[in-house]
Amino acid sequence: MLELYAAIWRVSGRRQVILILLSMAIAALAAVPLSYQKDIINELTDDQISQSLLIELCAEMMGIIVLSLGLKWALGFLANTLGEDVIRRLRRRIYGVAVGGGTEISAGTATTMVSAEAEELGKFAGSAYSEPVVQLGTMVSVVGYIATAQPFLGLIALCIVAPQVVLVLSTQRVVNRLVAERVQVLRQATRDMVENDLAAEVSAVTTAFDTIYDTRRQMFLWKLSTKFVLSLINGAGTVGVLFLGGWYVLKGQTDVGTVVAATMGLARLQGPTSFLIAFYRQISATRVKFELLRDVAIPKPDRETATSLRA
Repeated sequence: MLELYAAIWRVSGRRQVILILLSMAIAALAAVPLSYQKDIINELTDDQISQSLLIELCAEMMGIIVLSLGLKWALGFLANTLGEDVIRRLRRRIYGVAVGGGTEISAGTATTMVSAEAEELGKFAGSAYSEPVVQLGTMVSVVGYIATAQPFLGLIALCIVAPQVVLVLSTQRVVNRLVAERVQVLRQATRDMVENDLAAEVSAVTTAFDTIYDTRRQMFLWKLSTKFVLSLINGAGTVGVLFLGGWYVLKGQTDVGTVVAATMGLARLQGPTSFLIAFYRQISATRVKFELLRDVAIPKPDRETATSLRA
């Protein structure tokens, strides 16, 4: 994984710095709307808000939302553009190695690598640094706000994240093995279709298709089962926040606005948590594909230089 990130940094380090700064700004704004929600609801509940104050608070909240969305737009555009640039570099590299004869790459393997594997790796490179910063920063911002408003509610938020991390780490190794198996089988099937007589290879190719189907089926089973458990944990967390928050409201130890903000914050927290879990899965699968791509396209004496992903 470190080798993959080092390669991405060498080829796009300066542009990644800009994306990281944008990500930090987005994360810093993540909890601000929750504060406005809390203030507006509490003022309305206490009947102490004037029309002018309501307009002012809503206008400020809308301004923060617009600013955050603008930053996200800029981040998305720059990240996607960077990803396409890396895809172009990879395709040039693979094509150059195949044509130059630096290593033995069949036409079928080269086609698969250029058309599919390079694109998946390039897309990942565009958001490899910025997306984790956005989502981790959002989690820290939101959990910090909830914990500041009501420590016990913040503790529930943390308790939701921990078991999800353990669950994903324990199941992703199996998914990675299935990803590597699928890529290798697909390469072999493509090679047989391009280089050999199609009629003579019917049995081998159809068997490969069946193997790919079975592999994907197992991946779906693992991923969907994990998703079910993660959703169950999130649901239990929401109920826990409502119960504990409601209990404190009844005892006069907190206000309605804090409970509403904590509930909204928990919903806001589920997004980054789900993304980081999906991102971990993606980076694990991408690492497997990166290693397979490197092993086929790059001769061993040039392996260290090739990790830079330079054209």
